[in-house]
Amino acid sequence: MRVKVGILLSGRGSNMQALVRAAQGADCPYEVALVASDKPDAPGLAWAAEQGIATFSLSPKGIGKPAFEAEMTAMLRHAEVEVVALAGYMRLLSDRFVSDWRGRIVNIHPSLLPKYKGLDTHARAIAAGDAAAGCSVHVVTEELDAGAVLGQAEVPIHPGDDADSLAARVLIEEHRLYPRILSEFVRS
Repeated sequence: MRVKVGILLSGRGSNMQALVRAAQGADCPYEVALVASDKPDAPGLAWAAEQGIATFSLSPKGIGKPAFEAEMTAMLRHAEVEVVALAGYMRLLSDRFVSDWRGRIVNIHPSLLPKYKGLDTHARAIAAGDAAAGCSVHVVTEELDAGAVLGQAEVPIHPGDDADSLAARVLIEEHRLYPRILSEFVRS
């Protein structure tokens, strides 16, 4: 039996696509049971639906965070999700949601954690004069980007890099790293 994974996203879903493609391999230990979003028009939802994956979307506007997250949890449980993978999900999760899924939520973050938690990671790495940037897969906890790091990939910062050029190279590594680390995580 493969572990059922639910993927939360807010945008185009390029990391979700990498996870789905990996799940199509015969030896992959997980399957994608649901792709869900806080943005009903997220392009990633359409791509997942085209692949035959169940999707769910709900805007949190007007219903409040507790009701929104309760509905999200209900849909994840309905799909029998065992592990939640955040893939460009741009909402902060409540302590309650994290507690309900404790030890079963992972995230891909575009920095070499513990450096540069939060947003604007590439610009911050360049401004600091770092020689390298990268990405990290970590366990989600109540503290932003502070859970145990499960794996990282490093990307050199080249002279003349800006946030966009660096982000493009880091994204390539995210697509390589996330499926491998998620596979290791669900096997453990």
